[in-house]
Amino acid sequence: AATAPRIPSTRLALHHFDVNYSLQLKDLWPSVRAGLLCEQKYGALLNNFSPVDHVAQELELLNATDFVSEAPKEAQRLQQGAAAGEVERGESRSQEGSGKCRTVMQAEISLPLRASISSNIKCYTFPRGDITRFRPARPDTLGLLDYYLMDAASLLPVLALNVQPRDFVLDLCAAPGGKTLALLQTGVCGHLAANDVSISRTKRLCQILHSYIPKEIRETVSVTSHDGRDWAQLDGGTFHKVLVDVPCTTDRHSVMEEDNNIFHRRRTKERQMLPMLQLQLLMAGILATKPGGEVVYSTCSLSPLQNEYVIERALEIAETQFNNCRLGELVLPHLTANFGPMYFCKLRR
Repeated sequence: AATAPRIPSTRLALHHFDVNYSLQLKDLWPSVRAGLLCEQKYGALLNNFSPVDHVAQELELLNATDFVSEAPKEAQRLQQGAAAGEVERGESRSQEGSGKCRTVMQAEISLPLRASISSNIKCYTFPRGDITRFRPARPDTLGLLDYYLMDAASLLPVLALNVQPRDFVLDLCAAPGGKTLALLQTGVCGHLAANDVSISRTKRLCQILHSYIPKEIRETVSVTSHDGRDWAQLDGGTFHKVLVDVPCTTDRHSVMEEDNNIFHRRRTKERQMLPMLQLQLLMAGILATKPGGEVVYSTCSLSPLQNEYVIERALEIAETQFNNCRLGELVLPHLTANFGPMYFCKLRR
């Protein structure tokens, strides 16, 4: 063991995905695999607390588009294409089902965006195949940065949450802070609680808020470093909307970066325990929600063990152990677009 060559964590992760995801995704896996291994593309989340009109114009001149406002148009185009394809295709039943599944999956990606189209969130991305990089963010006259660079797919759970005016919102696993920042860009949160178990990551979250959010708005945000699994004991049943963006295998990072890779052999036990941790965090999020409130559960992994199975178990527990808890399930499909994998599910208490 001492003399055996050490296999890089990224290689172990890719082998694990090849074995498991090829069975799960079948013919789709080669294109998804290529997407995971491509250079990461970012979106520029505009900061509504800074003058952004000239920034939007600058980005549009570079051929970037606001994917939030473009999503309904894309969904309509895909649905029209699916209808036309039904007439034109002369394929076998199995092939037809596969093609239809892909089109429906892409169209359904846009559903949460429609509900939040008036949320004021704007995120610019470059077209598919365009690897242009955004310039670094610049401060305005008040020192607030004009946009935040993030994985654009990470916005989708925030949009699915569909925050309404004066909602009390909890971001249970908030650091490093991109989703918290996006929630504030809606401009409608009555109160926002941002929590993360890691004190160092919470400090990074506070730095981001200080760089992008005016002081009077920051004062409406409570930042804490509690274990999210205990949240129901601290402040249960008080939030209209809860975002549970759980720790996961972070598939793109796992195949691209050795640093802090969860497939390192010393983190095997931690990786195996992820579904249990995710379930506990989701249950805490459910119990933190008011009756009639909504929870969005999300990961950046394609693993059913971390996605569908966690949701199914949470529903089972909620229905058997909490008589006053009724959950309506809306599951949205895996996202394997330009910006990496994303899974999210919306639950209603």
